Amino acid sequence: MGYKHISIKIPTGYDEVFLKKKIAQKSGLKDFTYVVESKSLDARNKSNIHWQMRVLVKSDKLKGDDVVKSELEIPRKKREERVIVVGSGPAGFFAAFVLQQAGFSTTIIERGTEVAKRTKGIQDFESTGIFNAQSNYAFGEGGAGTFSDGKLTSRSKRISAEKRFILTSYIKAGAPAEIEYMTHPHLGTDNLKLIVENLRKQFVDLGGKVHFETTMTGIQIKSGRVVGIETNNGSFEANHFFIAPGHSAYDTYRLLINNGVGFHAKNFAIGSRMEHNQEIINIAQWGTPSLPGVKAAEYRLTAKGKDNQQVYSFCMCPGGVIVPATSVKEANIVNGMSHYLRNDSFANAALVVSFNPERMIKPGVSAVETLDWMEKLEHSFFEFSNRYKAPYCSIQDFIKGKLTQSFEISSYPMGIEQAPLWEMLPKETAASMRIGLKDFIRKMKGFGTGNVLGLESKTSAPIQVDRDKDGKCIGFDNLYVIGEGSGYAGGIISSAADGVKIAMGIC
Repeated sequence: MGYKHISIKIPTGYDEVFLKKKIAQKSGLKDFTYVVESKSLDARNKSNIHWQMRVLVKSDKLKGDDVVKSELEIPRKKREERVIVVGSGPAGFFAAFVLQQAGFSTTIIERGTEVAKRTKGIQDFESTGIFNAQSNYAFGEGGAGTFSDGKLTSRSKRISAEKRFILTSYIKAGAPAEIEYMTHPHLGTDNLKLIVENLRKQFVDLGGKVHFETTMTGIQIKSGRVVGIETNNGSFEANHFFIAPGHSAYDTYRLLINNGVGFHAKNFAIGSRMEHNQEIINIAQWGTPSLPGVKAAEYRLTAKGKDNQQVYSFCMCPGGVIVPATSVKEANIVNGMSHYLRNDSFANAALVVSFNPERMIKPGVSAVETLDWMEKLEHSFFEFSNRYKAPYCSIQDFIKGKLTQSFEISSYPMGIEQAPLWEMLPKETAASMRIGLKDFIRKMKGFGTGNVLGLESKTSAPIQVDRDKDGKCIGFDNLYVIGEGSGYAGGIISSAADGVKIAMGIC
């Protein structure tokens, strides 16, 4: 059996018969099998939008060795050591998954609820306005990523084996096989709710344990070594402790800091969400309201703001909805979510500006002072209406700095209320957003018809843990802070890979 790579262009509405015919023509073969290795949409020429595909063709008529892909080699043996993992998001779960497969006795502690109960809690919040600290968009099984678009992209080029392990695990748990080859793969929150439950069942079948609605309240330390943690459901002892708090658990950050774990302020980004009718984005990107075989058009936009600040779209959710993503009572934060089919009528994306705490808050700002500043901003957006409504204005009003009549229909489930957002955000941030919006309007036809909503403050963690090259917190022998909450990762893949890498380090 031989192997050959070929590249082909194929119409967006193709079927498998057409694809096989195209491969046969390009390869000159009649008898073959194939594997799609990459697939991306080329929409540069609106009169000829097509898929660009790279295919591995296999046939007895070809020469060449099999293609060897990097695999994660987990050393599997019986071990006596116990591990506690706090947090069940991508970093926490995949660290625990690797450790359990490697023979450790691994227990996951999760402050939120299991995914089915979490879904019900979120529905109750959106219908009643009564916030639930355990079942919300930030906390619960699978972490914040469970209720998101489920993007699986990563800018890091050094996680190939870890990424393959993560993607393969997702597919075994019910994810579509296309996530291995799509250029911009995503899972959708409808798939994610099933996937994280299936992964948990696999973990438990391996002997792992999971405790939901269990919040870490204290840490027991002796001579630079953690010997146990305290929770609302008792204490837990172990040999190794992994903390995967995510970017929203400010109380966990403070608990760690108060127990001697070093953190420092880092750069991040803040802004708001932009929302448009999805058809406007489709026409701007494709020149047509729809394309056969393609869900919904995406965009990625960048600009230079005031004093050369980076302004960019972030976490774009085509065919999605804007959601109330606060992790605490009486704060107001928005985020984006979509289902796998991306077939809702709105498109949304964050519009954010780079934020340097040393310059924007004060020189020498500490990690705790950064958290205090962020919390004050997040609570101020709730105080605008004393409800979880999203303050909003039109893009045109934001640019002009004056409220007029706006497009009052939104996907946001808890209602919107017109507000001078440019006055609610930091002055420099708003100024850069205004410059960015003007640039985006020049780049995309119809972009000026949208709205700007709420506060987007969770693009990444605002602080970063002090840890060594092996991931250990400085000054501790057995404590690891991992994933997005560590300040060293962002998004599902890089957070999960961070957890996998550090878990492999103690295997």
